[in-house]
Amino acid sequence: MSKEPRRDGGAVEGCVFCQIAAGRIPSIRIYEDPEFIAFMDIASQAEGHFLIVPRAHYEVLADLPDGLLAKVLPLAKKLSGAAMTGLGVEGFNLLQNNGEVAGQAVPHWHMHVIPRRGKDEFPFHPGAPADLTQLPFVAENIRLNVNS
Repeated sequence: MSKEPRRDGGAVEGCVFCQIAAGRIPSIRIYEDPEFIAFMDIASQAEGHFLIVPRAHYEVLADLPDGLLAKVLPLAKKLSGAAMTGLGVEGFNLLQNNGEVAGQAVPHWHMHVIPRRGKDEFPFHPGAPADLTQLPFVAENIRLNVNS
């Protein structure tokens, strides 16, 4: 984590999610609006695993303004429903880590949406590298169902 976190939402130099939000680092996006982006996780725990990230930089849940936070779960509901329909999955996990000790690898608040199939095990370790040739197709399956 950075030594002096920003609490005003301003972009942080060197933050990978701030750079993705600004379009300086490519991502496979499934959703975006003025306040949030959602894109495929390149170290996924399961096929279709994506992240919901505010464009503004806040490190942990406690830093997010209530108004922004109030929009996260309705968005997660919308996008997870799109994933269930688009990927034909039976369920999903929402995962949100706060702080490095809790497994937060990027010090920019984000929520994981992890599609689940059958009785698969939920791995609690870093995911295997994604097949980058398949991520656009997986993202499209979700993207097509965002407004369903």
